[in-house]
Amino acid sequence: MTAPRVQIVRLHPERDVDLPLPTYQTAGAAGADLCAAIAEPWTLQPLQRVLVPTGLSLAIPTGFEGQVRPRSGIAVKRGLTVPNAPGTIDSDYRGELFVALVNLDPQPQTIVRGERVAQLVVAPCVQAEFVAVDSLDATARGDGGFGSTGRHA
Repeated sequence: MTAPRVQIVRLHPERDVDLPLPTYQTAGAAGADLCAAIAEPWTLQPLQRVLVPTGLSLAIPTGFEGQVRPRSGIAVKRGLTVPNAPGTIDSDYRGELFVALVNLDPQPQTIVRGERVAQLVVAPCVQAEFVAVDSLDATARGDGGFGSTGRHA
């Protein structure tokens, strides 16, 4: 599969020229880092949620989606994570990309301009056809819900 081409517009090029476009940190990285396009440091109180601007608008190709995911380093070390992970960017969305961020640490956490706050994974996506039927085929699991696959007979 060839890599999809994602077009990006810097919404404030005069202000954000110092911020990198989404960047893969290693050759094998699945996610490209997203940076905070904020003028001054933001301090998040415990359990506070914010929308962090990236200053970017993207054109994800049809047949793909963008997934905004937490960065493991700041999630584990500082308790900063993406509460709706993965956040979905649809291929027809053209507004600014924001990162929903929450502080799960018991201490306030500060983010600064240019800090890598999340990662973007571009993945194939299909739209299903939903069809109403009278019944479904039987399976060994049946209607077993949460935790049902871990039960022992």
